[in-house]
Amino acid sequence: MVRSIPPCPFAVEELIPELAGHARTTTLLYPRAGSPGVRDSSVGGPLLWPADEPWPVCPDAGHDAMVPVVQLFARDVPELLFPAGTDLLQIVWCPCLHDDRDEWVALPRLYWRDAADVSATGLLADPPRPSAYDEDFLPRPCTVSPTPALEYPNWDMPEGLSGTLGERFEEIEAATGHSYYDVATTIQSKVGGYPGWTQPPDWPDCACGRRMDHLLSITATEPAHGRWLPYDDHAAGGDRPVWLTDADPAVEDGIGHGMDMGDLGGIYFFVCRHCPETPYAYRYDC
Repeated sequence: MVRSIPPCPFAVEELIPELAGHARTTTLLYPRAGSPGVRDSSVGGPLLWPADEPWPVCPDAGHDAMVPVVQLFARDVPELLFPAGTDLLQIVWCPCLHDDRDEWVALPRLYWRDAADVSATGLLADPPRPSAYDEDFLPRPCTVSPTPALEYPNWDMPEGLSGTLGERFEEIEAATGHSYYDVATTIQSKVGGYPGWTQPPDWPDCACGRRMDHLLSITATEPAHGRWLPYDDHAAGGDRPVWLTDADPAVEDGIGHGMDMGDLGGIYFFVCRHCPETPYAYRYDC
């Protein structure tokens, strides 16, 4: 179900013409605690996993089964470009810390599949669960509501603009009552658009020499108030403008996948669509 969200309260490119052409379409996932099935798109939900394929395990001593993190079907995220012959994206990771590795945490694995082929081979009925885990990286099962939206760059501002636009952003906030960063950029779990960095960007390059494309972000931060909170999650009554409304207490506890990811960080996935195997990479910050 696509969510309805408030529009941006000002025309970004009219007030900041330097950002013309830098808008990107993103698909906001809006994970909510629930009971998704193996044939549903989800965050932290069960996966449509082939019975004849071993469940992934972490190679580090003392760690074992990985956990489901993302499952997205092409029918639910039409904006996501799937490799030819696939219509299902799955991500798992190890929910333990990996202090002795450069990757430090998660060690995710990404799979592209044909859902019909998986169904034809039979499904794994009872995937193993990890005996050890860090709750910061263990998602609770969540339904998702992929919702297309337009966003502008935050950390990924065009070179040279970030410093020069600072004063303009202050003037816009003084005149409109809205921060550019609050209403035109978004840090939440999403597909495409700009990565939800909490630290300076660290874009990976593919072995072919090209910079990879942002595939999706899984972030600890999910909006519980403000412009990116869907209308049907708004608290009733009150006199706050719609862009500043808080979440209804009845739904607030169900917002998000429940992971702090270290210190309200995120893991960002990237792919190279020019190479035949669609290689991927990831980055973590907090």
